[in-house]
Amino acid sequence: MIKYPNGQKFEPIKAKERKSKKSKEDISISASNRGMNLEEDINISNEWYKERQIALITKRPTPINIVKVDYSKGARIVDAYFEKQSTTDYNGVYKGRYLDFEAKNTKSKTCFPLSNIEKHQIEHLKNVILHGGIAFFIIQFQLKNEIYLLDASFVIHFYENGDRKSIPYEVFKKEGILIKQGYNPRLYYIDAVEAKYFKK
Repeated sequence: MIKYPNGQKFEPIKAKERKSKKSKEDISISASNRGMNLEEDINISNEWYKERQIALITKRPTPINIVKVDYSKGARIVDAYFEKQSTTDYNGVYKGRYLDFEAKNTKSKTCFPLSNIEKHQIEHLKNVILHGGIAFFIIQFQLKNEIYLLDASFVIHFYENGDRKSIPYEVFKKEGILIKQGYNPRLYYIDAVEAKYFKK
């Protein structure tokens, strides 16, 4: 017999009881944690698309300037700083067209806050559109477990208009495309790109 230090007897929880104790709150938190893995899901999806030669999309590396390296532990960077502002998260090619997009998530159920976007990102995406590229955002509403593709022109409009500090959820429902989630690929976002920009 096993006892705790306070003398109380240890009784193991049966597997059945353990499963039944999972609350609705636990399930919703688990679903919302997917937002923390949005970039990982896109990266894994990109590999899937690349392996099947459907599209070639890569994540931009963040440019850093290395100041100090500790070679005593196998060349470990101990001091560095960001060289310049990054543009957007991803770029690549699909069906001969250049794609450029930013991935963001929000815990709001009603809107996407524009404070999540930097001015230089807006300027970059405007230039992509100017030169004939396809520019968009992939936005995840964590608590709804919904991911949308929204054309960059809508985001640029809301950002520059100045009347609002956010994009209402209804805009995503009306103008965006809901991205199907699965196992392989994790995100069927190329299907959304196809529907938005190629099926006219």
